[in-house]
Amino acid sequence: MNSFNSAATPGDCALQTQVLIIGGGVTGTALARDLALRGVACILVEKDDINAGASGRNHGLLHSGARYVAGDAGAAMECRAEGDILKRVAAQTIQKTGGYFVAVQGDDERYIADFPSYCARSGISARAVDVALARETEPALSQHTIAVFEVPDAAIDPFRLSLESMAQARRLGARLLRRTRVVGFEREGRRIGAVRVQSLDSGQELRIEAEQVINAAGAWAREVALLAGATIEMTYSKGTLLVTHTRLASRVMNRLRRPGNGDIMMPGGTVSIVGTTSMQVDTLDDIRATTAEADLIIAEATPMLPVLASARFIRAYAGVRPLLGSAGAADSRTVSRGFALFDHEEHGLDNFATLTGGKLTTCRLMAERGADLVCRRLGVTRPCLSASTLLPQATENAWTEPGHSAREWLRSHQAQDSLLCECEMVSGSAVDAIYAALRAAGDQPTLTDIGLRSRVGKGACQGAFCGLRSAAHLYQTGDFQAQRGLSEIVDFFSERWRGQQPVLWGEQLAQAELAEALHCGLFGEELRQAALLANVAREGRP
Repeated sequence: MNSFNSAATPGDCALQTQVLIIGGGVTGTALARDLALRGVACILVEKDDINAGASGRNHGLLHSGARYVAGDAGAAMECRAEGDILKRVAAQTIQKTGGYFVAVQGDDERYIADFPSYCARSGISARAVDVALARETEPALSQHTIAVFEVPDAAIDPFRLSLESMAQARRLGARLLRRTRVVGFEREGRRIGAVRVQSLDSGQELRIEAEQVINAAGAWAREVALLAGATIEMTYSKGTLLVTHTRLASRVMNRLRRPGNGDIMMPGGTVSIVGTTSMQVDTLDDIRATTAEADLIIAEATPMLPVLASARFIRAYAGVRPLLGSAGAADSRTVSRGFALFDHEEHGLDNFATLTGGKLTTCRLMAERGADLVCRRLGVTRPCLSASTLLPQATENAWTEPGHSAREWLRSHQAQDSLLCECEMVSGSAVDAIYAALRAAGDQPTLTDIGLRSRVGKGACQGAFCGLRSAAHLYQTGDFQAQRGLSEIVDFFSERWRGQQPVLWGEQLAQAELAEALHCGLFGEELRQAALLANVAREGRP
């Protein structure tokens, strides 16, 4: 189950390492890679799975920085520089789509006129594009478009980025403990003597003794810091995004205005991702998208992209941005998207630090700064190599890429290799490869684990067919036995359903009823699913 197997026997009192990293998002995994490249031993603990928080619930935009040029020039320049680095060292995770900033009738003409100069001050290329040409190349654009600028935005696969970063770190000696939660710190004067962690699979507890501890827990960083007796001012900003049935544009589409709701549409492989919102929340419990937020996004995005008024949406999802600053600000969009590194020395700690804030695009820079701090404390003088060292392509991580499984299946198709997912062309051999890689790492893989590392469940049916087929395939191979597969299916569909509920209207309701007929009765989930459908009706959907 990955937690503590081969890590320690019941008689061992603790694991020991130079650096303990808390949090397995893009920042934590990038930090593990940076430290491993410097020859520093580290263990990464994650209470769920890779990219379980905001790192796996974003729109996958590799920012050019143009979105922030007017309000946060520092963040804009960081995005520009780091985007260029990631395009060079992690090319397999990036699609260089380019991006348009689009103004429509009624938008602020002063902001439109000033946009090129804002970009120039931050060193970002912004080229004016003839409106007629832009609409010819991107037919989804509104006929009321009045200005278009092209910028070097791109699409990035955050799952593959984190998985590849962790894979390289592990090859260099780092260790990963998934589904392992920090439950306490043992403080000795100005130092953390040990960190107590618990396996969420077995319930077993273990002590990890580390010379340095760095908290990269994202939105949960404040709670982790409080366990160590340190405080951080943080604002929680919930963002919701929608997934369309098909890809509606080849480029990133940004509304040419100051950042607001529903002003980005991202190409995401075979689909488009539309959003986002910014809503302050006080708690991290039960973060989910709502029907009202879906309505808001469509209403705000339609003036730039009228096709969204009639588009089919297959899913909604939400994540929480960990923004620096006091909670309670009137508008969380005014809070900086920059990042911060707290050494916590003012809190009486010399071997604990917190790295939080920032963006997906700046994760490598965040990791470099965090690694610099812990290396100074450790007396390690080796330089940072993450900006110049190519991120190797790990074959076990390629399945997150749309179409990869189909290419492999067509290249080496054998009669016994079944096609489990027709929407995203995922074969049985792909599921086998992912399962084997997880087992080799000491895990007992779940169906949800496989979905995170592949395209299973990400197509139009949202797993209605491929979830059951994948589970049946794992029964045939002997990997699932007895009741295990049934519980895996229920867990898998519970998560997929949560994302479908906010976009259930029109034809989506019919497909939801089909999924219910296929699975809910079969696995004893009728009452729960009926309650969810009742909630949809109460929210006023036709």
